[in-house]
Amino acid sequence: MLLAAPLLAKVLTTLALILLLNRLLKNLSAAVAAGTLILGLWAGHTAADIAAIAWRRTVSPDNLMLLATLLLVNYLGDLMSRTGVMADLVTVVRARVPRRLSLAALPAVIGFLPMPGGALFSAPLVASWDREEELPGLLKTRVNYWFRHVWECWWPLYPAVLLALSLTGLEVWQFICAGLPVSLAAIAAGYVFLLRRLPGGADEAAPAATELRFWILVSPVLVVVAVYILIQLLLPGVAAAGRYLPMLIGLVLALGTLQCQRRFNDWPRILFSRRTLTLTLLVALIRVYGGLIEAPLPGGQLLVESLRRELSMAGIPVMLVMMLIPFISGLAMGLSVGAVGASFPIVLSMLGPEPGDGVLLSAAILAYGCGFVGQLLSPVHVCLVVSNAYFKTRVVESMKALLLPLAAVLAAIVLVSRTILMVWG
Repeated sequence: MLLAAPLLAKVLTTLALILLLNRLLKNLSAAVAAGTLILGLWAGHTAADIAAIAWRRTVSPDNLMLLATLLLVNYLGDLMSRTGVMADLVTVVRARVPRRLSLAALPAVIGFLPMPGGALFSAPLVASWDREEELPGLLKTRVNYWFRHVWECWWPLYPAVLLALSLTGLEVWQFICAGLPVSLAAIAAGYVFLLRRLPGGADEAAPAATELRFWILVSPVLVVVAVYILIQLLLPGVAAAGRYLPMLIGLVLALGTLQCQRRFNDWPRILFSRRTLTLTLLVALIRVYGGLIEAPLPGGQLLVESLRRELSMAGIPVMLVMMLIPFISGLAMGLSVGAVGASFPIVLSMLGPEPGDGVLLSAAILAYGCGFVGQLLSPVHVCLVVSNAYFKTRVVESMKALLLPLAAVLAAIVLVSRTILMVWG
């Protein structure tokens, strides 16, 4: 009976098991490893198959560059914190932005930088904002995680947006116009459900030359963004060599920029710290879990395609299937680009041979948005994992307060999709 259970039940049960084991063992790496093994065996893979999938994912060039990128993100963040850049940046932001909004502004600014595990970069900024340590760690985790992702539904530097544009053939401006209202809904929901807990009012007086000082302080981040854009536009061959290679090059140059601004020599202690190595191991395990989700089942069919068949056979309406497939993909993978890659071919095939632009855009924003909501709820989302690790909070508790804002965002996604269909479809 267990082996014959629907794939959807297997995936959701495995995710729940990861949360339960994490709570019992207080070790997310062990929980993810156990959940990955159980899902693989339950889906019909042999132990040798699972080992082969894990090995291929671990040693793939993209994965190695991702792990290197995370190492450098952690290193750059710690370096900016230890040299006082983070504290100075927080002072400038708090001086120019109202108190409630300034806390959200810090991860939101980093959110324009589509780096893997970017919440790890913004976490020290949020921690520096709360100098007196008056806020509970859970609130800081939630604010950091939420506002780090508010631009992800339209900002064209995100790999998931680029992949969605490539698969649908939509124009960039069309996707931006459809995704912007969702971002605004996410910001509004974050304010209502998270930021209103903070005391309002102004902060300390603004120091002199605030604007110039702000740009100097964020220059390492701007270097990463600029290098990423320039490589994508001027050196497409470099970008094609690896999804994370432009980001990796930008981070190296950003470290050089920071080193020129503020000398620092104790880099080995940060780069090879226990926290850095533990985080790298955890991300590697999460990537193996994602590789198992993406790998063909023993019968040769993809897991996501099997899920679509199960949902269709259950008599679920087409629109709901178009929402559930990307949502489950995002929930299982914890990654927007993975959700898009796995679900969009299936969603687009359900639109017929030649859908109009209005129908296509409506379906695209619906599917993309549901994948976005799913990955934000995923216990294997890297940003959620690193935020909890940084602020020493638990995954389940962090996710509880996100249910209401995510429900509001999901309502906005459906409203935008239906509006596009009525006006343009």
